[in-house]
Amino acid sequence: MTAPVRILGIDPGLRRTGWGVITVTGTKLAYVDCGVVTSDGDLPLALRLRELHEGITRIVRGFSPDEVAVEETFVNKDAQATLKLGHARAVALLVPALAGLPVSEYAANLVKKTVCGAGHADKVQIQAMVKFLMPKAEFRTADAADALAIAVTHANHRASHALKSRHAPVPGMSALAAARIAAALAKAG
Repeated sequence: MTAPVRILGIDPGLRRTGWGVITVTGTKLAYVDCGVVTSDGDLPLALRLRELHEGITRIVRGFSPDEVAVEETFVNKDAQATLKLGHARAVALLVPALAGLPVSEYAANLVKKTVCGAGHADKVQIQAMVKFLMPKAEFRTADAADALAIAVTHANHRASHALKSRHAPVPGMSALAAARIAAALAKAG
């Protein structure tokens, strides 16, 4: 029997960062907990980022995940909003990295496609599918449901991440050997 793996999914946001913890044993998913870390919009950016850092640190310490998955930044027309989201995402990547945890990143469309079967699913569809996959899941916000969806996506793609890391070029490897490995991985993926 496969040992359970605890996965923390993070949906970064400056105002609200969703988080969700699941366990995966083989192909079986189990809900653990979820919620939102918030920052005070009246504070300067540095203090808001500190609030996110402290909140995510509490989650990592409290749930002791084995692996972490973070949604990639969605680029929109508002450059300032995208930059602020990038700051929040940096905190979401940094906290688990400082704890020595492996962190994987997933595009929003891949999360939607993995969980709902369509890359342009809306929030209601994501929430419905998360509830279908894990009937015991209790989330009060779309951010928490999205974080659970990110964790589910990682549960479905973690084997390919492990394969890629096992076959990653090692220091001192020739460029030709690295290119051959990259080509082989591209065919497999």
